[in-house]
Amino acid sequence: MTGERVRASDKEREQYANMLRAGMTEGRLTLEEGEERLAQVYAAKFRDELTPLTADLPDGGRRGLFELPETQAEFLRQGRRHLARHGAFVAVVAVALTGLWALSGAHFFWPAIPLFFLVLSVFRHARWRRWAAAGGPPWARRHWGHGHGPWAAASDRQGWG
Repeated sequence: MTGERVRASDKEREQYANMLRAGMTEGRLTLEEGEERLAQVYAAKFRDELTPLTADLPDGGRRGLFELPETQAEFLRQGRRHLARHGAFVAVVAVALTGLWALSGAHFFWPAIPLFFLVLSVFRHARWRRWAAAGGPPWARRHWGHGHGPWAAASDRQGWG
């Protein structure tokens, strides 16, 4: 059973084709070589046939894929959605805590303490998202390089590697 090969899906073939197109756009592959590899990608039946086609590109082709404008736009959209969900969660918790405070009859507005930290977390999330959109904070880009840390390539998070 360990020797069984797994068939490649259309989505996987398209991801590898996009990696090759990015390599062609960057000038890492000639037009002829890129077209030849694209034909091999679309003819591939198994996953293990796809990997060698991008093995000589940086990060196996994933780096160039992440630098494509459409990939970065999707990354930004996902970040906005996550930030909006985080903000909505904090708003719901704020309403619930304020309601509990009103029902408790306490004179001191005790929800201010947890709300302070919750609002602070939203600001931190927004700052982290801004850094992630730029490839990570400047100190982390120097220290870890591309594709490391929570701002790693979108392809890594989506199982393209």
